Amino acid sequence: MWPLTAISLDIYYNELGAEPVKKIMNHFGEWTLIFICLTLSMSPLKRFTKLSIWIKLRRMLGLFVFFYASIHLLAYIGLDYRFDWQPILNDVLKKKYIFIGFSAWLLLIPLSITSSQKMMKILKNKWKILHKLIYVIAVFGSLHYIWLSKTIFFKPLIYSIIIVVLLALRIKIKNKDINYG
Repeated sequence: MWPLTAISLDIYYNELGAEPVKKIMNHFGEWTLIFICLTLSMSPLKRFTKLSIWIKLRRMLGLFVFFYASIHLLAYIGLDYRFDWQPILNDVLKKKYIFIGFSAWLLLIPLSITSSQKMMKILKNKWKILHKLIYVIAVFGSLHYIWLSKTIFFKPLIYSIIIVVLLALRIKIKNKDINYG
């Protein structure tokens, strides 16, 4: 809960700077990406360490992704636009970074709804297929950040590289003997 505590302290001590709404939105957007990276790192950590504790943390981290993405979206809708739906709809339809960010949030909804043990049992093999949406969400989140950043690309590119590496670690290369004879 550190991200929520940190921004609360900034609000309390009036340390949000000249653009407080932007700082709040960026804070929660960045923490969403951090939790996406943490969530994606659990399977490789399990493979490298042979410890299953990482998989037990994955669900909680995934729910934090949805939590912070929702606060990020709520800050945009409530603080930036004060729930004025027409300009929000215009932004979603006209600005590609908002469209892709909103799409990522929409894709998070079924993952959060089906994150319980009960839903795993109900969905069986379809649960694993559904939860692979996190890969698409990670790419969308990365694109959202890159397209949002008009001048400073360093941080968005770092997150993109981390996400690409974490996705690449999932590729299983099968070692086959090739007969060239």
